[in-house]
Amino acid sequence: MQRSMPLYRTIAQHIKSEIQAGNFIEGETIPTEKSLSEQFDASRVTVRQAIDLLVTEGMLHKVQGSGTYVKEQAKVEHNIYELVSFTEEMTNLDKQPENKILNFQMIQSDARIQRKLQLDSNAPVYYIRRQRFIDDIPYVVEDTYMPVHLFPDLTYQVMVTSKYDYIENQKGFQIKESFQEVLPILPDSEIAELLNTTEQQPILKVKSYSVLSDDIPFEYSEVYFKSDEYRFTVRARRP
Repeated sequence: MQRSMPLYRTIAQHIKSEIQAGNFIEGETIPTEKSLSEQFDASRVTVRQAIDLLVTEGMLHKVQGSGTYVKEQAKVEHNIYELVSFTEEMTNLDKQPENKILNFQMIQSDARIQRKLQLDSNAPVYYIRRQRFIDDIPYVVEDTYMPVHLFPDLTYQVMVTSKYDYIENQKGFQIKESFQEVLPILPDSEIAELLNTTEQQPILKVKSYSVLSDDIPFEYSEVYFKSDEYRFTVRARRP
């Protein structure tokens, strides 16, 4: 007969689920031991075991005489004023990125993509969807459109590595700037699954198009970031 989960682990899993759902906010206290004891009809010792387990896992931390708090998780800090690739960003943080290609195909552009990339009607573009990992954790899902006439030799292997390295060092183009719109959204079921999150967990969606030194657009992307792994920062200066 299969043994049931120990009660302290059930309590720990409940607290963890509440944190992941955003019901217990980072930096705020969780319910007291007395409250959790009453909620689960458990002894204070059992509740303390559950809390200690989550402290060990790095999800909670105790402050003597104050309470138990949801620990603020370390996030990748992305400065939106710096135009760097995901690979460059992770390498600068001494992390090893991994790209998984989910879709790589040549398609006929629709009106929306034609406007973004300043293309003629039905001009072909590459459509690439990449799932991007750090330490086997999915951080980003990226949908990218690139004009075929600029990159006739673009390959699957290029997109497994660094797109910007290919553009600058293989094609000899100079990247000038990117225009970005950052939106908090609730993911659909497909994006939620790819990011290993839920449809109830807000994520960040960035729409961007980037141009070369001659102001010719070379890509349009819609990128989905896990909000519990990524933090966007802006450095503003008073004029």
